[in-house]
Amino acid sequence: MNCESAITFEVILKYQVKDKFFHLFQFLKFNYMKLIEATEKDISLIQNLARRSWESAYSGIISAEQINYMLGKMYSEEEISTHLKNPDYHYFLIFDENSNSFEGFMGYENGYEEQTTKLHRIYLVPESKGKGFGKEALNFLKQKISESNDKRIILNVNKENNAKKFYESQGFKVYDEVVLNIGDGFVMDDFLMEFVF
Repeated sequence: MNCESAITFEVILKYQVKDKFFHLFQFLKFNYMKLIEATEKDISLIQNLARRSWESAYSGIISAEQINYMLGKMYSEEEISTHLKNPDYHYFLIFDENSNSFEGFMGYENGYEEQTTKLHRIYLVPESKGKGFGKEALNFLKQKISESNDKRIILNVNKENNAKKFYESQGFKVYDEVVLNIGDGFVMDDFLMEFVF
């Protein structure tokens, strides 16, 4: 079976009755997702996806002023360009082949600490939540890291962000917490999480 196979509504219902709907649905969804390595020509796209996802993910957690400040600081053209020129830093765009649209992105850095990759950023636009793209992106990352010299993936997650539960469901565990002063009177109040191979 592939993306071009004709699957009728009746067939899906049949699978649902047999308690196999979830597995079929997962297969269909993930067949439509593609991860595309980003280049400098994609900087404006990354910036757009970041703003759309941040305004959804962090509304009610941090102020609009802090969202704008952090987006301006962390997602400036200069900052992203510097990342893309670093051979250890990788950006991948999350593309939905079904809707022919970019749904998010992921940025990670190999060798951030000894035998450790840092997942700096993984964001999806609100319309793509629930499609399984986040899980598949993490599985892709785990596969990439398993083929490298690194033995651990780390990330920061805001203490009020529900994404913590998602990371825990994917095998990440909290190992510490931190409050970082990021300037202009703003702080990042985060859990530090890790996945160990």
